[in-house]
Amino acid sequence: MWAAFSTGIASIEPRYVVRIDLPKGGIRIGLPPIEGPADTSRPLVVIDAGHGGHDPGASGAKGEREKDLTLALARSLRDRLLAEGQVRVAMTRDDDRFLVLDERADIARRLGAALFVSIHADAAQSTSARGATVYTLSDKASDAVAEAMANRENTADAINGVSLDGRGDVVSSILVDLARRDMRSSSMRFGELVVREAEGKLRFHATPQREAAFVVLKSLDLPSALIEAGYISNDEDAQAMRDPAWRKGFSGAVAKAIGIFLAERQAPSISESAAAPEPSDQGSETP
Repeated sequence: MWAAFSTGIASIEPRYVVRIDLPKGGIRIGLPPIEGPADTSRPLVVIDAGHGGHDPGASGAKGEREKDLTLALARSLRDRLLAEGQVRVAMTRDDDRFLVLDERADIARRLGAALFVSIHADAAQSTSARGATVYTLSDKASDAVAEAMANRENTADAINGVSLDGRGDVVSSILVDLARRDMRSSSMRFGELVVREAEGKLRFHATPQREAAFVVLKSLDLPSALIEAGYISNDEDAQAMRDPAWRKGFSGAVAKAIGIFLAERQAPSISESAAAPEPSDQGSETP
């Protein structure tokens, strides 16, 4: 029979055809609402719940789906941050919908976020693998991103608020490299804080901090981290992530790390303004 179909002797006529109108290319996804203090000077944290929609992510032995657990964890972290009232918060998704990977970090950039946190659940063939892990962008991946950023739109872009338009290849390359280094060190610092603040509250993987080329972390001017809250393939980890009490502990530790991280990021500007000399009236003349 296969020979008949492959040679064209026989053919299959579909009983019906389904046509779906796809969105036109170049249309950007709408931005989510920003919650929290009305003061726009407060830093904005964008929380990304991994997977969603037709992409369930990894699955657990008892039917757990990564997209459901990540959304529950993201909501718990959002609620904790809003309860503390120190930062503004936005979520890339607050329902069961699909987002392209590039859209997730792009949402954070368009909103002018100070930090991007993507939450996932790990999986492994061995059911004994367990524990949380914090990922940041690797050096190798950063180099590729830096090149892409430098070449994008003929460098008519901005990094850390500095426009690259018309600055020339050499200056743009220097600005891109500085942004890359700052982003990488800042992201790693946030990862360190998550591990430190969650010590004794969460079980971490033997290597709690790692670097990888995750698409959602590929941003030059936005500190970003991807937190694997645990292994959905491990019964104990999966049960913990299903537990609202455990999720509160998780969100409390991550929220504390976020608070410390943002305070450290603001500290240089505060110290610089404090060290600035007072305006002097000497030399002024009275008309």
